[in-house]
Amino acid sequence: MYDKTKFTQNLAIDRFIFAVKNNFFVEAHELLEDDWNLYKKQGEKKKALVLKGLINGATALALYFEKKRPAGYEKVWPVFYKYVPLLDEVDLDNKDRFYFAKELLIEKNKLVNN
Repeated sequence: MYDKTKFTQNLAIDRFIFAVKNNFFVEAHELLEDDWNLYKKQGEKKKALVLKGLINGATALALYFEKKRPAGYEKVWPVFYKYVPLLDEVDLDNKDRFYFAKELLIEKNKLVNN
């Protein structure tokens, strides 16, 4: 049987990585939302929270770089660090891509206040 979660998960994370690499933080935020909502509906709380962390990482960078709202960034970025450690506890297809996305967000964050 066709598993929509696996299919969208693979495409979404690669598109998310592309967007973050190219500083399209607002767009990156949107790319994982469908899977995040699907995991919530399926009761897969930890997977949903991992995606929430990545989404909030992109959102924080969007607030800082695109929206010029550093106070918003400071409120949202900690959510990234709160939830991405759950990545070690969940089973995701192409998990290495999710780790890469995490590291990419951390690298982009180093540009804040530089």
